[in-house]
Amino acid sequence: MEEIAARAGVGVGTVYRRFASKDALIDELLQLALEQILSSTERALARTDGYGLEELLQALGQSFADHARYASLLLARHTDEATAHRIRAAIDELTARARAAGTVNPGITAGDVLVLVWAMRGLVQATGPAAAEAWPRFLDIQLAGLRTTGPVSSAPPLSARQLAELAPAPPRPLTTPEHRRAGAG
Repeated sequence: MEEIAARAGVGVGTVYRRFASKDALIDELLQLALEQILSSTERALARTDGYGLEELLQALGQSFADHARYASLLLARHTDEATAHRIRAAIDELTARARAAGTVNPGITAGDVLVLVWAMRGLVQATGPAAAEAWPRFLDIQLAGLRTTGPVSSAPPLSARQLAELAPAPPRPLTTPEHRRAGAG
């Protein structure tokens, strides 16, 4: 909280007046990040040229980079199922559109795109501010691979069962010390 107050140029008391706890601040940061991602998702879905998928992937990479300093805290939180479903449905739709427009190889699946998103998120987490420019190059290389012609891989794509197993879990109930003391957690 002290670091955030210093970066914002305010006193720590100001931060605590706005956010009762570090958890409340993290929840607000997650909500802001999700709103940006959902806005980017809508912009990508509005495209009709087959490049909406690339636009969304770039927006996701930028979001990961923008929030790299506290990404591990955000990832410990779970998004609500409706938001996760909207993003997943958009990836499905944008992948289908990209295949139909010929901007990606016909063998590319939405599961392949999800794996790319997870890999990009992991790269940003691993490199952080030390190599903030790594994710755009990584994404460019992956996009070049998605566009190639011919067989994509001799290995099968992830199955629906595997994707369901790897998808974000439903939200966990809030269990702060205050809730436990009150018997609500």
